[in-house]
Amino acid sequence: MIDGQEVDWDHARNVAASLGQQLPHEDLPLVQAINRVLAKDCMALCDLPTYTTSSMDGWAVAGEGPWKIVGDVKAGAPYEKNLDKGTAVRIATGAVIPHGTLGVVRWEVADVRDDLVHAIAQAGADIRPAGEECRAGDLLASQGTTLTPSLLGLLAACGYDEVRVVRKPRVALLLLGDELLLEGLPHSGRVRDSLGPQLPGWLDRLGADIVSTRYVTDELSSVIDAISQSLDYDLLITTGGTADGPRDHIHSALESMKATLVVDRVRSRPGHPMLLAHIPHRGNVIPMLGLPGNPQSAIVGLMSLGKPLIDALLGRTPSELQPVTTQDELTAPKDFTRLVLGNLVNGHFEIGEHLGSAMLRGLAASTGFAIVKAGTTPAGGDVRWLPLP
Repeated sequence: MIDGQEVDWDHARNVAASLGQQLPHEDLPLVQAINRVLAKDCMALCDLPTYTTSSMDGWAVAGEGPWKIVGDVKAGAPYEKNLDKGTAVRIATGAVIPHGTLGVVRWEVADVRDDLVHAIAQAGADIRPAGEECRAGDLLASQGTTLTPSLLGLLAACGYDEVRVVRKPRVALLLLGDELLLEGLPHSGRVRDSLGPQLPGWLDRLGADIVSTRYVTDELSSVIDAISQSLDYDLLITTGGTADGPRDHIHSALESMKATLVVDRVRSRPGHPMLLAHIPHRGNVIPMLGLPGNPQSAIVGLMSLGKPLIDALLGRTPSELQPVTTQDELTAPKDFTRLVLGNLVNGHFEIGEHLGSAMLRGLAASTGFAIVKAGTTPAGGDVRWLPLP
């Protein structure tokens, strides 16, 4: 095993982003592609609108009025003739404009008497030209874009039936700890597992799926066995066992498996004992993210290193963290980055409560972290904002 090193928080994120290679793609129907990541650019397959259409219910008129009513135009059933001067047809919103039309007169402004439409018409009024929104061949969405409901609607309107997306990363999760209880009230010095119930939700929001979950006792042989049996996936995530206590066996297990320890601890609070490793398996290397056992520290590790790693597997470009102004004075230890839970209130960071690394209330009441560099950031100063997904 090549020894990793303790690194700066920003550097660790860059390393995490470099570990993942984009996964293979799959083709999905639009209705199954929500929140998936595009594997290729999507170009418009047709003009939008495809036809010149009416933007309102009313009358399509030709020439000067008043106009004699000669028919109807329904959406999806174009008028087959040219519209002669002095004539009008009822037209529905979205219906194709007949050839020869001067403009559309809205229902509410028209005076209809004796099969004649009386109104003032303006050339081109309430007519939506073909290609007004986009032309065939225009770029609609780039590779790496996450598909939203509105984007799926746009793709459907432009002729798509399915899209090519990156396969979701398949995650194996190992939760280490003799003290973990899976149900009921804590007793006899044991505690309820809080990471098992929440990590699937966080990973789903990040774009990955947990497909294997195991609880592992704090015995070296058990840890080695569990890791060995969890390598047929795209990413291995462990919780607990990353520090140097007498029952922390992750480092020894990785050494026994000839893994490459890429990052060994990150200069951050909380989350210091997080790590990244490469584990050889059947001619490949499997990335592993080791999270601390304390609940808040584990989520700090997931958002600090797990998110950029998963983004890389999905082919997403990492987004820059936006600066925000803090309402409170914030401090971080020398040479460390501190991640402080809180919320954005009117665009300003407001510090949360219950910030201990083993606490959950602050996490449950917060929407993200302020990234505080070493030293003191005064009230009114700028920090970077890392939102929770």
